[in-house]
Amino acid sequence: MSVLSGHKSSTYYLGLVLLLAAAILCAFVGLFFGSRHIAPEVTWQALTHYSATNSEHLIVHHLRLPRAMLALVVGLAIGAAGVLMQTLTRNPLAEPGLLGVNSGATFAVVLAIAVFGLTDIHHYMWFSIIGAAFAGAIIYLLAGLSRGVNPVKVVLSGIAMSVILLSLTQIITVNSQEEAFNQFRHWAVGSLQGRGFDVLYPISIVVFIGLTYTLCLAKELNTVSLGRDVSQSLGVNQTSVWLRASIAITVLAGSATAAVGPLNFIGLTAPHIARFFVGSEHKWLLPYSMVISALLISIADTVGKVLVSPDEISVGIMTALLGGPIFVLLVRKWRMTEL
Repeated sequence: MSVLSGHKSSTYYLGLVLLLAAAILCAFVGLFFGSRHIAPEVTWQALTHYSATNSEHLIVHHLRLPRAMLALVVGLAIGAAGVLMQTLTRNPLAEPGLLGVNSGATFAVVLAIAVFGLTDIHHYMWFSIIGAAFAGAIIYLLAGLSRGVNPVKVVLSGIAMSVILLSLTQIITVNSQEEAFNQFRHWAVGSLQGRGFDVLYPISIVVFIGLTYTLCLAKELNTVSLGRDVSQSLGVNQTSVWLRASIAITVLAGSATAAVGPLNFIGLTAPHIARFFVGSEHKWLLPYSMVISALLISIADTVGKVLVSPDEISVGIMTALLGGPIFVLLVRKWRMTEL
């Protein structure tokens, strides 16, 4: 039995390494494409022998490199948040937005742009994180999680909060100046364009903290996924796990949304692809979902730059175009793993 278990672990480790290598490779390939044509040898030279006096080196180093790295960081965050949300609600169609994270972040961003006049992403992204946290806290109160866990109440509260915040967002957007509307539109569609190290560094720190915290919950998540009665019999406080996991979702999904805007289908699709490979053991499910999500976003960003070069398709649009069909294929071809 131990031999079989060891062989399975080795296989899972190898698969994880290969997926991570694929994600990094895809992000690396993306460095060679952009709105301005730069010869491949010049791009490589910018990475190996960077010169601050070369304008093309500056583009690669200060725009393309942080963009590629941010795609990976955001992917890791969304993949983990997706697993957490599906596990907590025991709903295979759940995604991080159910906690109102996306709608809260969106409302905060449009408020920052239209009311406070903030136009730089590294300024209003902090509003986005605060908005996501605020929405999550309100849903926590509405669902009455302090009195016990009821996934149905959480979902309904999340939907209600999302509708309210979306309505408020539309009111502000419609009555805002055209410049503010255009600024918000570029963020809301989901984009990595123009994200530099000033965005990458703080978001990476927040995501790293959130991922570390999430991975520490893996064993308890296994128990919670078995249901309330089993959790209680094993001495696991389900309400406590819910609260801590909800905080992790808010931190991860909130920071990802703040950095690039809302990305659809990735948080829903990546966990299901991961379950197809490793099942529902969170020790493996979490890292697999994280890396698969990073791979999907890197692919979406690279393909979006290649298809209509020298223009580009926003990563938010590409993730929906890629993630949607993949999810449909999972539903039609493979039996979706029970949560």
